[in-house]
Amino acid sequence: MNVQIQTVHFDADSKLLEHVNAKIEKLTTFHDKIIGAEVYLKFDNLSHNVRDKVAEIKVYVPKHSYFVKHQSKTFEQSFDLAFDSLVNQVKRRKEKQMAHS
Repeated sequence: MNVQIQTVHFDADSKLLEHVNAKIEKLTTFHDKIIGAEVYLKFDNLSHNVRDKVAEIKVYVPKHSYFVKHQSKTFEQSFDLAFDSLVNQVKRRKEKQMAHS
C-alpha cells in the first residue's frame, strides 16, 4: 500500500507521522485490497482566531475511493476521528457487498 502524508504550511514531528502511519497500516485488517492512502494535515484558520487542526484521509481501493475529513484542537485527535469514520465507511461498504453477493 502506498501511503502519502502531506502537511500544509507546517512540518510534522516524527511522533505525529508515526501515529498516522501506524493507524493507516491497520486499515488492511478491514479491507485487503487497499491500493493507497493520502493523508492531509493542515490548519483551518478561516473560521476562528484559534487555529483548528484538520485531517483529511483519502483511501483508494479498486473501483472506489473513500474520503473523510475531521477537525479538532489537535492533529492526533482530528486524525483519529477521521480514521474512525473511515473504518465505519469501509465496514459498511463491505457489508453491502457481502449482502449483494
